[in-house]
Amino acid sequence: MALLLLWFPANILTISEGTCEAGIIKQIHLLRPRSGARGDSIPGLSCLSWRLAVETNNIIGWKTVPEECEEYVGHYMLGKQYRKDSRAVAKEAFLYAQSLKLAGDGKDIWIFYIDETTLSNFPYYYAQHGFGAEPYNATLFDEWVMEGAAPALPESLLLYNKLLSLGIKVVFLTGRQESQRNTTASNLKNVGYHTWDKLILKEPSKYSGKTAVFYKSNERKMLEKKGYRIIGNIGDQWSDLLGTNTGNRTFKLPDPMYYIS
Repeated sequence: MALLLLWFPANILTISEGTCEAGIIKQIHLLRPRSGARGDSIPGLSCLSWRLAVETNNIIGWKTVPEECEEYVGHYMLGKQYRKDSRAVAKEAFLYAQSLKLAGDGKDIWIFYIDETTLSNFPYYYAQHGFGAEPYNATLFDEWVMEGAAPALPESLLLYNKLLSLGIKVVFLTGRQESQRNTTASNLKNVGYHTWDKLILKEPSKYSGKTAVFYKSNERKMLEKKGYRIIGNIGDQWSDLLGTNTGNRTFKLPDPMYYIS
């Protein structure tokens, strides 16, 4: 037991010291994966294959992570692969942005979504909601949102800063409700998203009964009617990237914890 107690803090220290790059904290939470966190096979179901099908939009309309994949998804999110996958997407997005010739009139915009794109709700899902294996509870999730404690996704924050340096304006578009504007804005600023051109939140009276695809398509359409050019569009849900007025190019970040239609 004494050996275990000595080893554990040392291991934590090693992780803490190796998580920073260019002033951005790589670890978005202080949690650690449980034992066996290497995508071990689960009898009767390949959870790695399930995640691939989810990320490629071949499995749609799912309500929860399969119970037998709860541990796998947790290990993926807590381990290194989630960070590596996000980094690969963000890197490609920046290379694309660098290749563009901007008009210079302030109308070239990049759309970021918020939950699991710019801010991480993983502490909420880890704490008591089974990595997405439990049914979505709107009341509990809204309580978490109103805490304003969601950390930044490091790769997205790095991309955000690089796009600003190129002169690209940022628009945040989210399914969060208008009543959550102040908390969301404060949360974004507190974790490093210090400026944006627009922060668009959902008005329930206007979009009641409408899908996320409809809502986000319509808001993007209105942006273009105002003269904006959507040169890039990055989100974690396919409903962020499908529909109309999606922009010149879209980028999909990983998210195997939930599905929004």
